Amino acid sequence: MAFADNLKQMRKKKGISQEELAQLLNVSRQAVSKWEQGIGYPEVEKLLILSSQLNVSLDSLMADEIINNNTSQDNHCSGRILISSYDGKSIVNCYKILSSHMFKTKDNEPKYALFGVDGNSFWGEHTTVLGWYDNEENIKKEIQEIMIAMKNCESSYELKYAVKTRRHLWRIKIKE
Repeated sequence: MAFADNLKQMRKKKGISQEELAQLLNVSRQAVSKWEQGIGYPEVEKLLILSSQLNVSLDSLMADEIINNNTSQDNHCSGRILISSYDGKSIVNCYKILSSHMFKTKDNEPKYALFGVDGNSFWGEHTTVLGWYDNEENIKKEIQEIMIAMKNCESSYELKYAVKTRRHLWRIKIKE
């Protein structure tokens, strides 16, 4: 799901019309319609206002993929799953998973990131990098398996397709 779909879904979830959202952002309804059709993107300042008005993180708005388990009433699941981060320093009690757009990186650097969202705070949703991926196929497989684990009410999941990484100054590189 891209920005356009995320915006439309979140706007509808809040019960706000395109016209009402346009008024909040001081833009035309046609601008909001174009964003929801994937024809364009709002300016950065409008993205910040969108994030605030819809009470969602920018990650949630801009992510390619959003997995949100809202079936907890149907199958008595908690709607959350524990996932350990790529560096083993965090265990995230995720209720939602986000994937990044492809990063423009060097050959030995990961191209995608997977984020776990553990809840809302005063400052918005808190996200943690769960894993780094060298190709789109692997991150999609990981997302599918996490979705299955969440549907099956599993309490934890171990990343299977993330690449091993190491920090090198300000960059993250794939371990060789």
